[in-house]
Amino acid sequence: MSPIEFVRHAGTAFRTAGHVLAGIAATTAAAAPSLALAAATYVPAKPVPGKGQPVPGGWTFQDQYSPIGQEALKMHDYLLMPVITVIVLLVLFLLIAVMAKFNRRANPVASKTSHNTLIEVIWTLVPVLVLVVIAVPSIRLLAHQYEPAPKGALTVKVTGYQWYWGYTYPDNGGFEVISNMLPPAEAIKRGEPPQLAADNRMVVPAGVPIRLQTTGSDVIHSFSVPSLWFKLDAVPGRINEKVMMINKPGVYYGQCSELCGARHGYMPIVVEAVTKPQFDAWIKSQGGTVGGAAAPAA
Repeated sequence: MSPIEFVRHAGTAFRTAGHVLAGIAATTAAAAPSLALAAATYVPAKPVPGKGQPVPGGWTFQDQYSPIGQEALKMHDYLLMPVITVIVLLVLFLLIAVMAKFNRRANPVASKTSHNTLIEVIWTLVPVLVLVVIAVPSIRLLAHQYEPAPKGALTVKVTGYQWYWGYTYPDNGGFEVISNMLPPAEAIKRGEPPQLAADNRMVVPAGVPIRLQTTGSDVIHSFSVPSLWFKLDAVPGRINEKVMMINKPGVYYGQCSELCGARHGYMPIVVEAVTKPQFDAWIKSQGGTVGGAAAPAA
């Protein structure tokens, strides 16, 4: 092959490769909106076993998925339980010691002691110190639980009915989602725990503070989600408010925690935390507005 022919063939090869790369780039660019649309499409999430729900044989708190819940669980595990354990063991030791030393056989002549100043000072001051140690983080935790929602936080109004829930989104057009318990067979079919699954979920974005307001339409209810360390009464004629923040996407189950009538035990709560694009897509699927004028919350 002559040098001229070599150059001609090389040029043709380079031009062909350029067309191929251009075609790949065009295809990728055309697919990008579709991928973005798919990522922003809301599809109900499947619950993860052991996350946001009770577990068989469980005897302590559920794993926590909110900042407040993690703070409270840490306080329980690293402060309250050690204090409780030490006090129980101390009282047990004192009881055994008294039974061993002051029974009739070991001490036939009963003691006439009426008081002991040192012991009385100790058993007064030590409990006071223990209560002070517990009080400081307890008050801090209470204060954190009732910090007001930041400006611009999403508002969700929860209404308790006999015997179901309604979730209103005043910042997104004011529509209301009605949530009833699923029949056990349907819950199992969907892969959800019976008596905790609902036909419609309260969908919220993950990782942002949410202004949650509760009220009751008939009697007192209580909106409670253990894995989020969240409980707020729903009282007729009154709006209660607290901030809810969920660390990561997922499905979190709860129940009404205030005796409210014959079907009190059939008022499950299902909170689903999703990404912001998925939340916006869900809002639109419900006929709501994203970034529009807010409807009145009351």
